[in-house]
Amino acid sequence: ISRESPGKRRHRGHFHSPEIMCPAMRPDEDDVPLDGMSGDELFSGRDGYTYSDYIILPGHITFDAQDVTLDTYVTRKVKLHLPFVSSPMDTVTESQMAIHMALYGGLGIIHCNNTMEEQCAEVRKVKRFENGFILDPFCLPPTATLAEVDAIKHKHGFSGVPITDSGKLGGKLLGFVATRDHDFVKDRSTVVKEVMTQQLVTAPEGCSLEQANKILTDSKKGKLPVVNKSGELVALISRRDLRKNRDYPHASKGASKRLLVGASIHTRPEDKTRVAMLVEAGVDVVVIDSSQGNSRYQEEMVKHIKATHPDVQVVGGNVVCVSQAKNLIAWGVDALRIGMGSGSICTTQEVMAVGRPQATAVYHVCKYARKHGVPCWADGGISNVGKISKALACGASAVMMGSMLAGTDEAPGEYFYKDGVRLKTYRGMGSIDAMSKGTSADRYFSTDAAVRVAQGVSGAVADKGSLKRYLPYLSTGLRHSLQDMGLQSCEALWAALADGTLRFQQRTSGAQAEGSIHNLLHAKKKDFS
Repeated sequence: ISRESPGKRRHRGHFHSPEIMCPAMRPDEDDVPLDGMSGDELFSGRDGYTYSDYIILPGHITFDAQDVTLDTYVTRKVKLHLPFVSSPMDTVTESQMAIHMALYGGLGIIHCNNTMEEQCAEVRKVKRFENGFILDPFCLPPTATLAEVDAIKHKHGFSGVPITDSGKLGGKLLGFVATRDHDFVKDRSTVVKEVMTQQLVTAPEGCSLEQANKILTDSKKGKLPVVNKSGELVALISRRDLRKNRDYPHASKGASKRLLVGASIHTRPEDKTRVAMLVEAGVDVVVIDSSQGNSRYQEEMVKHIKATHPDVQVVGGNVVCVSQAKNLIAWGVDALRIGMGSGSICTTQEVMAVGRPQATAVYHVCKYARKHGVPCWADGGISNVGKISKALACGASAVMMGSMLAGTDEAPGEYFYKDGVRLKTYRGMGSIDAMSKGTSADRYFSTDAAVRVAQGVSGAVADKGSLKRYLPYLSTGLRHSLQDMGLQSCEALWAALADGTLRFQQRTSGAQAEGSIHNLLHAKKKDFS
């Protein structure tokens, strides 16, 4: 008990003593010290962090979530409306996934655990799905049968076919066969010249896409052939594409107005042939798929692609260290893929004892690559909207998602039920199942190995429904996250990271538990409605 009189008693608590009040609490001072840590302060230590090990502190909100823009460059030249890329895995990305990723403003990377011909066919499906001027339409000669028209519809989904004298693009346009011309013709051996429409509305060669679209709209036709002065077919325009332009205004498209699509390759000599075939099929981005990208094999492949196909954007990786990134950037890559052993089905860190915690890897590689103008993809460890935000907050230009997308309708594979839950198969490309099926063993330098060591597992993920609902949920959630940070764009996020105004807080295990659902006897979690 203090012997001092009440009037002279010492103030023992810092909430009462002016002498030991923290600067932010002194009433005569306006300067408030920054909470938390900057990115440099958080990631400069010896420890490696995952996305769960930290939280981002809130900022000042002056705008609506719908005003947040998520535009980003995913390579030196390719800009997307959303920072979302689907992983080149055989249970994640084929044509349907790539189409829907592009329609909503992202990018799909078609896997290469198949033959060259199969992969190129998937790329062509994406490129043909939505076009401005269709520069390579399927054509038939007047002697072709309706069975051939049916075959085109069955294989490629197109019901309208232009008829030229040569049966090819560049031939003289003679007519057009649409479903209404032959729908009730039972004899499918009937030649098309007997049913084709010959009075056609056409657009002249050299007209703009806007002019051609107006002619198509005014004519109320489904297709509009574009012909030169000699009446030869040079292109085609589809009314369906006009509707797609209306319904998906932020779709990822190239200069030809076709959907953007990427494809993965490995680093074996025969992959040079695969690249050439993919370029011919129309691929926009080539991803060199390797678990460890800092190799002479990748160096040779990057330099080969840049020398022989200079218009194709090349994504190198995977990397987790600045020393790796430095080499790949020097070799000429247009983007980097970051991650080694951080995916939910990947066992590389456990089996090989090589890798790096994902958040630390993303921060340091992105900081270095940004100085050289090279975008980076955070690949692995993404399991919810919050981790997408955290990856971007570490400097990533985009996130590559595997398990997040694997359970959707558009992912390859069939649904099955287990214990009453609707599931889809999801497996790592380093799993024995994947390596036994196709070329994925190349990714782990294991093709010729007498014994293949698995670096992944096979499993299943729950049904997530269609991307038509799932991708809007992810993008809306990401916009709300940036709003809470007080940042209106990805560019503003990266600027705040660079100047230290974006603040982080390290989380203890107790803090992580507190930030999750807790102290409930039962909880029903529904991510969106």
